[in-house]
Amino acid sequence: MSSEFDIVVAGAGIAGLTAALTAARLGRRPLVLTGEVLGGNLISIERVEGYPGFPEGVAGYELCPMAQAQAAEAGAEFESTSLQRLDCGAGKFHLVTGEGEIAARAVILAMGSQIRKLGVPGEERLAGKGVSHCASCDAPMLRGAAAAVVGGGDSAMQEALVLAQHASRVIVFHRGEALEGQQAFRERVAAEPKIEVRCACVVEEILGDPVVSAVRVRSRTASESVEVAAVFAYAGLAANTGFLEGRVRLDDAGRIVTDTALNAGTPGLFAAGSVRSGWAGRAVASAGEGAAAALAAERFLAEAAAPGRAG
Repeated sequence: MSSEFDIVVAGAGIAGLTAALTAARLGRRPLVLTGEVLGGNLISIERVEGYPGFPEGVAGYELCPMAQAQAAEAGAEFESTSLQRLDCGAGKFHLVTGEGEIAARAVILAMGSQIRKLGVPGEERLAGKGVSHCASCDAPMLRGAAAAVVGGGDSAMQEALVLAQHASRVIVFHRGEALEGQQAFRERVAAEPKIEVRCACVVEEILGDPVVSAVRVRSRTASESVEVAAVFAYAGLAANTGFLEGRVRLDDAGRIVTDTALNAGTPGLFAAGSVRSGWAGRAVASAGEGAAAALAAERFLAEAAAPGRAG
């Protein structure tokens, strides 16, 4: 593999894959650093809704491989490693990955996010023993049992609906006053008799030995233990930008600050998807930003190569 590329895309969620596809179709030679798992958070989503071309929705674990195949056919290259360090000098970006060093003329940051941990006792100890982030993976093992979902956004509601197909009872614990996210999901959750929603309720501890047996929760009026066989945490996302501190501007949530053209502060550096401050929180928005970032990178490269310009 060459060590120098027109465009390097860091991340292989739908934003990064769409950026790679767009860049390749523009005649550039993009390299995608996929990380350990191609597809990002979407890979565990049973059904992505509101995505054009899929009126009935599409599984994230199907959408992302389709996007990768399309990008590869257009000419994008892929490497199963992650971006660990980014430096800019002499008109090029120098990237350090788990497999070595790469040079790029433009970089699109699309590393995505990871599900934010609850930070409560029992969460780490019982990970994989009832604490999960993938309802489509683990719901079939919960037939006849109760499950807890922590969170009140789209992901939490989607996972609660998946769990309700298998579990005997699904309890959604949300610290807010009401569920958030899309109205369509709120209506479906309200119509599902197996789902109980408890708002203004905080999970303080996950109990069990050797597997999850209950959660300790606190409401305005009391603290109690609720018996469940599994806990699915969807209490927000944390952007995978820790290695960029001091190199790009981050907002208070750790997301990359860009202008409206997705420029990340350094000429040739762009950001797209859930790592970007102001991201709309939808898969279709991530895809759109990926395409827009690739178009912006193409304009940057074309202008840099124009006569009379440094390139």
